[in-house]
Amino acid sequence: MKQDKVFAEKKEQVEPFAFNEQVVRVFDDMIGRSVPLYRENVRRQAQLAARYYQPGSLIYDLGCSNGNLGLCLCQELAERPFNMVAVDNSSPMLDAYRNRLCGHARQKDVQLVLGDVCEVALENASVVIINLTLQFLPLAARTALIGRIYNGLRPGGILLLTEKVVHADSAFDAMQQEFYYRFKKENGYSQMEISQKREALENVLIPETLEAHVQRLSEAGFVRMDVWLKWFNFASLIGQKEGENA
Repeated sequence: MKQDKVFAEKKEQVEPFAFNEQVVRVFDDMIGRSVPLYRENVRRQAQLAARYYQPGSLIYDLGCSNGNLGLCLCQELAERPFNMVAVDNSSPMLDAYRNRLCGHARQKDVQLVLGDVCEVALENASVVIINLTLQFLPLAARTALIGRIYNGLRPGGILLLTEKVVHADSAFDAMQQEFYYRFKKENGYSQMEISQKREALENVLIPETLEAHVQRLSEAGFVRMDVWLKWFNFASLIGQKEGENA
């Protein structure tokens, strides 16, 4: 695994963050050192997806990156047949995913799609996964996408959503940021790296409160919801569509 040094040198001008080839090369190290409980999150989401998957339906991984969750799900589902649509707008990310799938026993069960998650057709789904992706979309697009996901789910189908969040209380928000930066320093990032990445993500990654996400899911139609994992300013939710399989 290549070590993340993307922001290790002082930059004259920090460019907006993008999932380009430089980032993709170090993505696993970057996300493991930047997102608390990342591997635990991926593992449990794969287990949840396997638990709620309905035979004959589709699984959607929207913002699939290099396939960490997809490959974990392939292992979790073992010999069970399934079909997954994995969507990302970063060509280098999908190239990395494609390389990892090459020769894999479940290669034909995963369809890789280069495109906008807001435009992909969503239908006959029993599981939809959005990991750290909604936060990169315009606010209005987020509401529309969650609504389309709800409509595309089968009865009893689930949405798994993980996001970086902010706190409505400014003091608690500052505390959460403090502990998050402490986490990054404990994982070897320098203050310069933290500052330059924060600048790169400004106006690119726009987090919302946990309450805003819950309200959006509720307004889309999800009445069964749970926050199954939370670490300061990161949260994972599950929403289930009511119906005969719920």
